[in-house]
Amino acid sequence: MSTLPVYRWRLAPDGYATRRQLRARNLRPGGQGVAAQLERPRRRRGPLVAYLYRVDLAKPVRPMTPARWAALAKANAARRVCPKCRRDAGYVVPSSLGMCVPCAYPEEQRAA
Repeated sequence: MSTLPVYRWRLAPDGYATRRQLRARNLRPGGQGVAAQLERPRRRRGPLVAYLYRVDLAKPVRPMTPARWAALAKANAARRVCPKCRRDAGYVVPSSLGMCVPCAYPEEQRAA
């Protein structure tokens, strides 16, 4: 098993990019493995690690099809439905509450 080359933060050679950098160029790793890694040292904890992929082996991002757009719209609509009252809240239900605001704080809604 070979080890990955490790570079210091901001000192990676040209031709390598992180997933976010690939996405900004409308590319994806495309099945290739991690080619190298970046390490950013920290004082009291282990280093931050970012994985790098080769840009020349990256493939274009797959376009969104109508079916994928529909599935995304359905998933986002489901995030707006309160699990307690089953109504569309008009916003994404906060995961910290697990329900819409009127269901989470009913006494404050009566006072208003």
